[in-house]
Order: sequence, then C-alpha cells, then structure tokens
Amino acid sequence: MAYRSASTGQQIKAVLFDTFGTVVDWRSGVARDVAAFAERHRLADLDAWAFTDAWRAKYDPSMDPIRNGTRAFVPLDELHRENLICTLPEFGLDPSDYDDELDDLTAAWERLDPWEDSVAGLTELGRYAIIGPLSNANLALLLRMGLRAGLPWAVIIGSDVIRAYKPTPQAYRNAVHLLRLDPGEVMLAAAHNHDLAAAQRGGLGTAFIPRPTEFGPGQAKDLSAEGDWDLVCTSIVDLAGRFA
Repeated sequence: MAYRSASTGQQIKAVLFDTFGTVVDWRSGVARDVAAFAERHRLADLDAWAFTDAWRAKYDPSMDPIRNGTRAFVPLDELHRENLICTLPEFGLDPSDYDDELDDLTAAWERLDPWEDSVAGLTELGRYAIIGPLSNANLALLLRMGLRAGLPWAVIIGSDVIRAYKPTPQAYRNAVHLLRLDPGEVMLAAAHNHDLAAAQRGGLGTAFIPRPTEFGPGQAKDLSAEGDWDLVCTSIVDLAGRFA
C-alpha cells in the first residue's frame, strides 16, 4: 500500500532517516568505547558519559564553518577526530600520549547499536519504499555502522556525497536529486524537530519519531513533535505500519 503525504500531496517513494539518535543510540555506543579506553589506560577518574557529552557538544559547532562557507567541506569522521583532540585536554589528557589510538577511538561513532525497533522497522518499511540514511555522517562511516548494526539500507546518502551538512537547504535538495525523485516523493524521518522543519521547508514529507533518552536521562528537547509533521510515530515499526 502506498502512503500519500498530506503536506506534499504525493506518494512517498523514499523514506530517508536522520541516523545518529533516530536509528542508532550514539551516546551509549560512544560511552562504551570511551570507558574501554579509560580502562586500558587506567584512567579511573575519567567519566565516560561526561566525556561523550563533551565530545558530542562539538558536533554542530564544528560543522558551522562548512555550512557558512568559511571552511571547505571535510567529512564528519575528520571532524569527529578533530573534536576528540579538543576534548581530551578538557579532561586533563594530552592527545599526543594517545596518537596510536585516536583513529580507533574516533571510529567509536561507527560502532553504534540500533534502537530496539530500528532493524525490524526498517526491514518492514523497505517493502514499501526506498530506505536510507540522510545523515551528516559520511558514506564510509555510515557503511561500517550499517554493516555492524544490521541496518537494511537500500541506499546510503552520506554528507560527502551531497557535499552539504544538514540543515542547509542543499543537503535535502541534493539528496532528492540523487534519487531522481521530486521533493514531495521523499520523506525525512527524524527524532529532531529542527531537522524536520528544514526538510519541510525543502518540500519533503516528514515523520517524527521520539527518542527521549538520546541525550541521556536529563534530555529536555525533542521529547514531542513541535511542528505540523505528516506523521508522528512511536517507533520505526509504527512508521512502517503506516505504509502497510
């Protein structure tokens, strides 16, 4: 059964997903690797959760110079590594002491577990529409993440392929162009209202899936839908059911 978007008036042929937070649990996965790093180096005072949050806090600011055109495009895994090097001194650690491990620790962002509904929901949704990530992550990162987590993507759209970071308009426009579809035939599914708002401005359909623990037990944003989205779902399985 086809799903027709109320906002675009068109049949949805592709559902693209924000990935960090919406499909995979980045915070637990990164903290797990940081904890293992701390154990190897006998850093008993290193709080893995606090380190992960501090590292993640640099995520959006590191992309801003690329979004505003003051820095040439570089893939997210390079930004993650740069942000890691900036985070280590905040916790009293000298990056030069860990040169041989920086690449592997950066790759923690590839070793993330899916939320419990993700694989089943994507598998079912893939029966009705093209599914893939529309993420700020680069293709190699998304490929390795998807293989490890068993995500049944039909296509992978990395930021290095579209040469743009969300929520700039070209990120959504270029992704739609790659698929040779109209914007109204594509839906973005995300746990982040600002991402959906940008996609909606670009003419895409929208689906909100709450992830109230993405940022930990004290999360205060994106707990509920804050816009007039096409669909507000409880999970990716629920989203798939709207297409069945």
